Amino acid sequence: MKSPLQTRVDVHQFGGIDYYIRCLIDGNQFDDPAGIAEALGISPASWPFFGMRWPAGLLLADLVSRLVLGSGRMLEVGCGLGIASLVANARGADILATDYHPMAADFLRDNSTRNALFPTPFLRLDWREPDPSLGLFDLIVGSDLLYEPDHPALLSSFMARHSHAGTRVIIVDPRRTRHVLFRRNMETEGFQSSSESGTPLHLADYGFKGVIQRFDGFAPPVAA
Repeated sequence: MKSPLQTRVDVHQFGGIDYYIRCLIDGNQFDDPAGIAEALGISPASWPFFGMRWPAGLLLADLVSRLVLGSGRMLEVGCGLGIASLVANARGADILATDYHPMAADFLRDNSTRNALFPTPFLRLDWREPDPSLGLFDLIVGSDLLYEPDHPALLSSFMARHSHAGTRVIIVDPRRTRHVLFRRNMETEGFQSSSESGTPLHLADYGFKGVIQRFDGFAPPVAA
């Protein structure tokens, strides 16, 4: 059966390279005939969020195109379309893209092929379910992640489980009300934090007005 989803292909340039991104045409798209997303707790209203281009996600992809990535392991959390992961893949990074949505893998696979890249590694991930086999990462990135009241606690705990003393974390947030609580939770978990408000001139076209949160120096608190 043909999917009822309406999509389009947009072109964005990062690091001087054009990326062709298949995305949903708007937030009215929905396709869950087997009830898979519903069983995961994803409502029809939020179902299309994974497949839309968000300013924070475009800004993150731009940042990834400029970062010194090195040879360490890199993780994108809540990747959605995974544009930042595609950029990392194109740059030869050891990247793992993750998202909770059951269709994120299909779009990432299609966009990897569309941009003549090797398949971008993907894992469907639930922050609530600890997975020791996932291991530690040297760089963790994400954008526009703090939708639900429990997300600051879940995400900060997840970060702590998969970080070491040299891990860098970069989270791009459109100044949702929970980003301050997330920063406090990350500090409680043992991270040092800094942030950048406003939008650099070269990112103004993305329409982003928020904060870039950076964390490093992870040192978990010693239990009393």
